Amino acid sequence: MARYLAQIIVMGAQVVGRAFARALQQEFAASQAAAKARSSAGQHSAAASSITGMGLQEAQQILNVSTLSPEEIQKNYEHLFKVNDKTVGGSFYLQSKVVRAKERLDEELSIQTQQEKKQSQQNTET
Repeated sequence: MARYLAQIIVMGAQVVGRAFARALQQEFAASQAAAKARSSAGQHSAAASSITGMGLQEAQQILNVSTLSPEEIQKNYEHLFKVNDKTVGGSFYLQSKVVRAKERLDEELSIQTQQEKKQSQQNTET
């Protein structure tokens, strides 16, 4: 009886070990893919995220924009800034988050504009 119990424990440990090894391999592959995607997305965008302390997706969620349209960003910014004004019972914290989100999206727009200018210059040179 003890022999069978020991065999069951050993087999269970092997199964768990294999599953753990597979999970580690998948996690490593996913982290490699994420690192590759971050580096290909551009160092400028990463630098802007570190300067403003906010990622692009977070800024888009705060201002509720899906595309980087300057008009839509400005419209949503003005609305959210007014709604969160402390004089009308809003939150200064939320208002500052709205300001930081707009700064981050404006920085991303300027990065995209610079990249488009570089591409157009390269196209005209060739």
